[in-house]
Amino acid sequence: MSFWINRRRFMQATSSAIAVGALSSVVRAASAKSSGELRVTVGGGDVGKATIEAYVKPFEAETGIKVTPITDDANMGQIELMVKSNNVTLDVGYQPQGAALTLARKDLLEKIDYSIHKKEELDGIFEFAKQPFGIASLIYSFNMVYNTDAFPASKPRPMTWTDFWDVEKFPGIRTMVSGQSGSEGPWEEALLADGVPADQLYPMDIDRIFTSLDKIKPHVRKWWGSGSEIQQMLHDKAVDVAQSYDGRALRLIDQGAPVEINRNQAKLQWDYWLIPKAGPNVQNAQKWIEFVTRADRQAAFSQLFPEGPTNRNAFKLIPDEVARKLPTHPEYMKRSISMSGEWYNAIGRDGLTNTDLLTQRWNEWVLQ
Repeated sequence: MSFWINRRRFMQATSSAIAVGALSSVVRAASAKSSGELRVTVGGGDVGKATIEAYVKPFEAETGIKVTPITDDANMGQIELMVKSNNVTLDVGYQPQGAALTLARKDLLEKIDYSIHKKEELDGIFEFAKQPFGIASLIYSFNMVYNTDAFPASKPRPMTWTDFWDVEKFPGIRTMVSGQSGSEGPWEEALLADGVPADQLYPMDIDRIFTSLDKIKPHVRKWWGSGSEIQQMLHDKAVDVAQSYDGRALRLIDQGAPVEINRNQAKLQWDYWLIPKAGPNVQNAQKWIEFVTRADRQAAFSQLFPEGPTNRNAFKLIPDEVARKLPTHPEYMKRSISMSGEWYNAIGRDGLTNTDLLTQRWNEWVLQ
């Protein structure tokens, strides 16, 4: 969850928060809801503004359903409490893979009504983005990013994670994401660096991950824990090559920083639109999810906030100069890796998820 919280703080910090009611006000206003209303998590800052412009306003115009945008995030625990207390006050929210899978496993989410979606729209959505309990809202990525002063075009640049691990051929100061949360960490990258083919990463070998990390550990200046940290390090030229969120690097590039993104072996992550079970406006919530997964709506959103559409048909409507900033551009997808939330969320005989095991192992390893 820390990954999503860090991203959300970044999104909220990029512009002033939208003046709509906080999540706590949803509870107070629950009794006032009617079949002509819908309460939807939109996020804060630029992502909230983009959601309102690309989704909320046109949805209201088409359906006549009044949408109340909620800038506060409802976490997994809040959604579980809503459903179990029979007081569902959020009609549509979104959650990262792990949280969404946990909620679905506990039978706390409505099934998505795919019968109301047009076939051409469904066919355009990535298969991994369509689940019985939700549809991916947008896709972002972890990428290798380098300082072009340290790695100018005239010099060889690291292009794979094996290259990143090769400190003799590609010398320079490194940084990678911390593994303290378990659900995010340099796990897949460590296996790729050790020669595991991209299509054979899962189930991941945790012992092999840490054996590989042993080799790069002495060359990592910092294991960063938030997007602001990595953005600052890249801005200050404190590192030469990094594992970074694509959005952070793009922001620096737009500001003229000497930074480039390597889209090869990018790691994709996403969040699911979902509907808490037994809410008062489930039918309207289904209409919302159908609407926001249309290609034209996702194209509009991506031109306001640069994250990847889950509907491939959106790229037919996005200018090329914008499309090439998005992690789901068709050219990049051929070289990217989709994270397996199912693997991270799988529970072993000891009652622990793989995320739990990674967290425990990391906390021991990082202090060695």
